[in-house]
Amino acid sequence: MINSKARLSPDNDQPVAQMEAAVPRLSIIIVNWNGLAHLQVCLDSLASQTFRDFEVVLVDNGSGDDSLAFVRTRYPWVRLVPLSENTGFATGNNRGLAHARGDYIVTLNNDTRAEPDWLEILVRVADAHPLAGMVGCRICSFFDPDIIDSLGMGICRDGMSRGRFRNKSWVSLGLREVEEILFPSACAALYKRAMLEATGFFDDDFFAYAEDSDLGLRGRLAGWEAVLATKAVVYHKYSQTSGSLSPFKVYLVERNHYWVVVKNFPVSLLAVLPIFTAGRYFAQARAVLAGGGTGGEFRGGEAGAALIKALLKGVFSALAGLPGMLRKRRKVMQNKKISRRDFAALLRRHRLSFRELLDNG
Repeated sequence: MINSKARLSPDNDQPVAQMEAAVPRLSIIIVNWNGLAHLQVCLDSLASQTFRDFEVVLVDNGSGDDSLAFVRTRYPWVRLVPLSENTGFATGNNRGLAHARGDYIVTLNNDTRAEPDWLEILVRVADAHPLAGMVGCRICSFFDPDIIDSLGMGICRDGMSRGRFRNKSWVSLGLREVEEILFPSACAALYKRAMLEATGFFDDDFFAYAEDSDLGLRGRLAGWEAVLATKAVVYHKYSQTSGSLSPFKVYLVERNHYWVVVKNFPVSLLAVLPIFTAGRYFAQARAVLAGGGTGGEFRGGEAGAALIKALLKGVFSALAGLPGMLRKRRKVMQNKKISRRDFAALLRRHRLSFRELLDNG
């Protein structure tokens, strides 16, 4: 644990027993899978945080690149949770939560770098907003600090989600220090344990992608608010683990967004989901033909065919999992504290158009 009495450097050799003497206020969970190339930058930035009352729990999903040995040697203050196989982002974080001791739980991708005051600002905003179960931060491009990766998440009518203001210039936005959001990106987000005890953490069935959409909507349905701490900054290497549009990512995103809708959307929106889905497919087809945004990645021989096959596989997999998701929906609705009308208004307020979803510019 890093606390106010121990400012660690990456080479700090402080005994682990001494670091674990007190229960930390905040726990950072990092899920790692063959991320050795990213870990030093990420962990060094955590060692330099001005807020010290935290621990780092790194869950290793069966890496074969010496990630575990590297962390054990260079960062003895990191609590390691080694797994024998790749359990995905969702289950990896759930395993990490079992070892986390803080009242504030922070998820952080391994391909990130945090500004030194990142945690200090996150905690200050979380403390100042007791009704907020989730606090997001300004996530910018690792390679261009002015370009936005995510300022909270927006959601389409069919459940597809994306970081708000992606690829926009931060200096052009003029946002306040704290803004309301629908929910944060789990790339770098703070969740209050009190909310997680009421809603549960990530859904293991999702494996990766859209698990933060599901959790965020469950939190909002349970009556929790979500805010964005715009001065808390993390830099992210977008899609460094799975690729920007690999077949496996397309499959997971297509499957999981349906499950997000089935578990969380109002019945009125469930009924018209096929119409909205058809609208998105039409928008995607136009993007493919135009060759712009993500549509351009679907073009080109065998690669394009593989992506289309992955998309269809995701649809059929979503249908196969429908009975289980309907059972989970009943549990979500039993925990609901917000009216159908208010939740629908919340979705409208943070709605993304299909053009925004598909645009990379």
